[in-house]
Amino acid sequence: MAELKAVVTEHLALSAEWKKGERMDKSKVAASLEKLKLLLLQLSFLPTKTDEADNKELVVARDTLEIGAQHAVLVRDIPGFERYMAQLQTYYHDYPTSKLPQSAFQYQLLGLNLLCLLSQNRVAEFHTELERLPAQEIKDNVYIKHPVSLEQYIMEGSYNKVLLAKGSVPAESYKYFIDILMATVRGEIASCLEKAYRDIGCRDAARMLSIDAGEMGKYAEERGWATAGGRLRFKGAEEAEEQGVPSLELAGMAIAYAREMEQIV
Repeated sequence: MAELKAVVTEHLALSAEWKKGERMDKSKVAASLEKLKLLLLQLSFLPTKTDEADNKELVVARDTLEIGAQHAVLVRDIPGFERYMAQLQTYYHDYPTSKLPQSAFQYQLLGLNLLCLLSQNRVAEFHTELERLPAQEIKDNVYIKHPVSLEQYIMEGSYNKVLLAKGSVPAESYKYFIDILMATVRGEIASCLEKAYRDIGCRDAARMLSIDAGEMGKYAEERGWATAGGRLRFKGAEEAEEQGVPSLELAGMAIAYAREMEQIV
């Protein structure tokens, strides 16, 4: 079958370029991926195919999408990664292993997808995807355990553990989404600092945020924090002092609420 032969030939060329690692030509990989998308689309509309040809097509299509997903992470293309993963879900969950043998990259990419969702604070989608996975893999698979542990740390408020997680990623591709997640978590810690302190030493804040002391000034400027005498002063504290605390109003509301509760009881 000429069409399948063309797909296999192009897939071999893509795989060969991808396996070059750091020496690969990213533009060649991108062009090959686009070409394979069209070839596979044409192949899927052929009226008659043997079972052998159909199985071969499934393997080639899945492998192409897997390279596409990893390439998208390499070039920092999150929407592209999400599109590839959406297509891969069918190959991972809908075909029996007798028709499509399990891929060696399946759980690495599924774990990467979980981390992608977590890094964007899409917790509901994170749990939806997690529910599709076998309980044993959630418990034992290193690629799945990593994002699951991170989500637990965030739920516990153990942000320091999240910030330390970059040194223990199960695959190099995870570092991109870990950086995004760390920025998100750092923002949460910064918000907590603003609410918990009126001011704090720059070195103490840098330690809590896992930022080099030399970079604290730049981060403070981005957050709109004032710096003076080696200390940070938060904007919220200044506004509270200017506006005053409406203590009488709050006290009145609390008393009224207590009276209503007494009547209910």
